[in-house]
Amino acid sequence: MEMKLEVVVVPVSDVDQAKCFYQKLGWRLDADYTGGADFRVVQLTPPGSHCSVIIGTGLTSAVPGSAQGLHLVVTDIDAVRTELAGNGAEVSDVFHDVGGVFHHAGTEERVSGPAPGHQSYGSFASFSDPDGNGWLLQEITTRLPGR
Repeated sequence: MEMKLEVVVVPVSDVDQAKCFYQKLGWRLDADYTGGADFRVVQLTPPGSHCSVIIGTGLTSAVPGSAQGLHLVVTDIDAVRTELAGNGAEVSDVFHDVGGVFHHAGTEERVSGPAPGHQSYGSFASFSDPDGNGWLLQEITTRLPGR
């Protein structure tokens, strides 16, 4: 049986501010639905993604800014980093993990620069939305078998 991740709810405090932020990054606005004073659903999709993000009012009890470790997979981390920064995001420098596999929480285990040889799955950059929801760019140039 197939199961596809379609939507991730990201908790925000100011829906219009977050909507503007994500649209400036080039994310497609799919829907903006209001169902009364206490319910609003805004759906946005990153370029090339099959999974969308929903922000809004009355959607989640999660604290605004509490979503962390949201990954956006890219094939050229330097180009995407430059584009996001040009669109207003404060993007970290490219880094890799001291252990060389995935990344640790926080910033203490980060090594400046891409993974040696731009090893697929090993290079990252990070940015946050206005509420502090944390996003990571992960460079994947060659998929693992079965992916």
